[in-house]
Amino acid sequence: MTDLDTFREQTRAWLAANCPPEMRAPIKSEDDVVWGGRGATMTAPQRAWLDAMASRGWTVPEWPKEYGGGGLSKEEAKVLAVEMRRIRARPPLSSFGIWMLGPALLKYGNEEQKLEHLPKIARGEIRWCQGYSEPGAGSDLASLRTSAVLDGDEYVVNGQKVWTSYADKADWIFCLVRTDPQAPKHLGISFLLFDMASPGVSTSPIKLISGYSPFCQTFFDDVRVPAANLVGAPGKGWDIAKYLLTHERAMIGDLDDGRRSLSQIAVKALGEAGVAPLRTDIVRHEIDALAFGLTMERVKDEAKAGQGVGHLASMLKYYGTELNKSRQELLMSVGGSDSLAWDGAGEVDTARHWLRSRANSIEGGTSEVQLNIIAKRVLQLPGA
Repeated sequence: MTDLDTFREQTRAWLAANCPPEMRAPIKSEDDVVWGGRGATMTAPQRAWLDAMASRGWTVPEWPKEYGGGGLSKEEAKVLAVEMRRIRARPPLSSFGIWMLGPALLKYGNEEQKLEHLPKIARGEIRWCQGYSEPGAGSDLASLRTSAVLDGDEYVVNGQKVWTSYADKADWIFCLVRTDPQAPKHLGISFLLFDMASPGVSTSPIKLISGYSPFCQTFFDDVRVPAANLVGAPGKGWDIAKYLLTHERAMIGDLDDGRRSLSQIAVKALGEAGVAPLRTDIVRHEIDALAFGLTMERVKDEAKAGQGVGHLASMLKYYGTELNKSRQELLMSVGGSDSLAWDGAGEVDTARHWLRSRANSIEGGTSEVQLNIIAKRVLQLPGA
């Protein structure tokens, strides 16, 4: 028996003993997702599952142990993921800190910043939001105007962000700010962290057609932030921003990883009458989803081997977006007229999720932007 076989046996036994039965059921609503944070409310099983996984560092299994991680090798982390899927265990924690900020801090943060923020992210103690897009600076993000002026040992931040996901629920924000208005636009940007409870920070949710309000407008009025919260050097924030975006786009691309799609659509179709005309579309989607899931695994393995994701993130984001939109279309079709229900009886969330999926082709960089990046950086096609 190899060391990896031993790890698999031990992991399987530990999961069987520590994953509550309630955490082995499909996620059906936003209430089933654990985001953590200072104001988080959790059921007893959710809290028990998060605490158990965080105690082993398995919310971030490959992060170093000194930063709250599990210190696992990529092979061990894959075993853990497989064993969790085997018992249909839910993720113990969903977190922009894990998906986006954490990798950026591991690469660009100083030791004090890593020790301060990463363990709290791993334990789900702080919920983060992303301060990137602004009115007039969405796809052209480098045109952002939110300013941060150094005043002694603090920055004074003024400006506005938009489409800030869950800003009204977040504890801290990782924010792009302009620290040098005279520099070329890509060179005057810095990467700043600060508490959303700071005086001068306010948020206003944006209600979507789906009825949900995950996005917010965020305003900064003379917000004072310790200069020690600047990640990297002043004016070098664009490099950090680009690196973080590769992780964000890969995360959005992973919205439909092949496994969720297969179970949800196929199982739902079995219980519905009149789905025979959709059989070919369902099978085609499942094949595409499984192929994409295998591609995601390959890219993750390459990234863990030090090859990085780079511009492949745009491919994953674009295709994952299209796959998720296709998935929601099929779920609407399988549900028939019941899918049109909004309140009351029927598949209430189906229509809301279908409407919400429309935003996937905008958030994290529009599909048009991703296709341009693929054309220029991956396919190396000549410009117009």
